[in-house]
Amino acid sequence: MARPIISTHEIEKVYGMDGFQVRALDGVSLQIEEGEFVAIMGPSGSGKSTLMNIIGCLDRPTHGSYQLDGVEVSELDRTERAHIRNRTIGFVFQSYNLLPRTPALENVMLPLLYNPDHMPLTEREARARAALEAVDLSDRLSHQPQELSGGQQQRVAIARALVNDPVLILADEPTGNLDSRSGEEIMALLDDLHQQGRTIVMVTHDPEIAAHTERTVHMLDGKLERVQQNGVHAGAKGGAG
Repeated sequence: MARPIISTHEIEKVYGMDGFQVRALDGVSLQIEEGEFVAIMGPSGSGKSTLMNIIGCLDRPTHGSYQLDGVEVSELDRTERAHIRNRTIGFVFQSYNLLPRTPALENVMLPLLYNPDHMPLTEREARARAALEAVDLSDRLSHQPQELSGGQQQRVAIARALVNDPVLILADEPTGNLDSRSGEEIMALLDDLHQQGRTIVMVTHDPEIAAHTERTVHMLDGKLERVQQNGVHAGAKGGAG
């Protein structure tokens, strides 16, 4: 059986505002296993972004347990979360988050600078080249973001997410800034990565984009409302807790 990559148990996130408490997450239990492709959907204020931040070790729950690849991370401090985040997770953002006036190769190498193994420059370059080749951008190594199309910039961002060989890819509205054709190309690339065995969790507002995944987790009012099996991808391995 595949091992759980994400396992949350009754996690809550409570914010205090002017004497009032806002419960952004309210008892969310979710399991996502190795090799799954899962979408998270919900209206504004549903808790999907808060859940994504906790899964991505950008925040921690107020209550409950969160295990990432077998490691309990819910009680880690900011420095410890940053360490495990860099080793374990590759991020893909809607706005690409590439460094301007910086070649694609150097943008992809950036996560390796924070790698505790302190690998030499030649190895960092080789890994970045391999990641760009994996997203069909081996001919754009020296191009800066402003010299690339939106779809190409998102491919650079995906290469950057892959360069540390993470156990989990988190994609936050990865097609949100793209035209329909470029969006289809990015989803085809994510589909390919999934077929290669990558574990991918994606936040999206678009049901057609979510249909690329095995399961869609629907959030509402801070709760996991329902989990939907998606078409030909039905038969997902993980549970909803």
